[in-house]
Amino acid sequence: MRIGFHGHLEDRPEIRAGFIGCGSHAFRNIYPTFQFAPVRLSATCDLDGERARAFAERFGAESSYTDYHEMLEKEDLDAVFVVTGYDADGRPLYPAIASECLRAGVHVWIEKPPAASCEEISKLQSLSRETGKTVMVGFKKMFFPANEKARELMHLEDFGGATLVSVQYPQGIPPAGELRRYVQGGPAEGGVVGFLDHLCHPVSLVVFLLGMPATLFYQRSESGSGAAVFTFETGEVAVLSLTAGQSLSGGMERTLIVGRGRHIVVENNIRVSYHRNPPVGYGDNPDFFRGTPEETTAVWEPEFSLGQLYNKGLFLMGYYGEVREFAESILEGRPPAKGTLEQAWQVTRVFEAFAEGPGQVIPLT
Repeated sequence: MRIGFHGHLEDRPEIRAGFIGCGSHAFRNIYPTFQFAPVRLSATCDLDGERARAFAERFGAESSYTDYHEMLEKEDLDAVFVVTGYDADGRPLYPAIASECLRAGVHVWIEKPPAASCEEISKLQSLSRETGKTVMVGFKKMFFPANEKARELMHLEDFGGATLVSVQYPQGIPPAGELRRYVQGGPAEGGVVGFLDHLCHPVSLVVFLLGMPATLFYQRSESGSGAAVFTFETGEVAVLSLTAGQSLSGGMERTLIVGRGRHIVVENNIRVSYHRNPPVGYGDNPDFFRGTPEETTAVWEPEFSLGQLYNKGLFLMGYYGEVREFAESILEGRPPAKGTLEQAWQVTRVFEAFAEGPGQVIPLT
């Protein structure tokens, strides 16, 4: 029995899950989603045994471990969540851990960034097919309700199809030499790990909205801020403004989707506006306030006066959506709709392409 959104007991199926990693991000943003999503936490695992026991007690798991191999062997699990970090060379630990989980016969959810290279993603794809188990990646931007609404609106018939997507994100671009050495197998230098870690967010949003880009062209300022232009085989263009150095207040992110006589704006990840041309003409109309609500602008924005689900960070920032989709895909015997390994490969391919350097058109496919 589970407790539903309204506090009532519900007889709902749920997955039995283990969790590898008991850190700050997992504590704040992933473990708490289990009270809402169809997940029963069976076991926790962390190198710090005391921490693993504390997390198990806090979040209702019966067991805790310091060795995830032991957890996989002893526990009867459907899936494992993995939130770890990087090795000494600045490479994500997820590919190795996820591979062992797949071989143990469980589905795997991993945080981003999923890997340091497309080659690692391709190996995970092969192993996933071989074992029949899913790997899903926590690309939260694909699950932001605001972004899901924007994507819904851009596919309306009256929008006319997207022509341009512009995404603003507060991240810098490391020098090409640092990126190149990392992509070629060297240790992380400077801001490479931060770039790998954070580029996932805006690029996964671009992939969610438009699919895989065909080419990349970018320029970088001395401070690291810069702009990237993506083209697509279907004709659209996407612009990614990497605004390192901006203030971290007042809303750090903005997404603009341009159609034909329409555009959509997502401000600060919570306010969605769908703008249409009002029927006012030019030069001969003293009254701007014309048109029905269906002919002008529509706005969606959550309120923060009531204790609703939709104004909680777990929901606004996509964490609940990620976990729910992973759990439901397992229960329904289907692949996840978003956060797939194919999309992980696409996002990682864009990261690798930045190592080729600015000022040139870089093929991505």
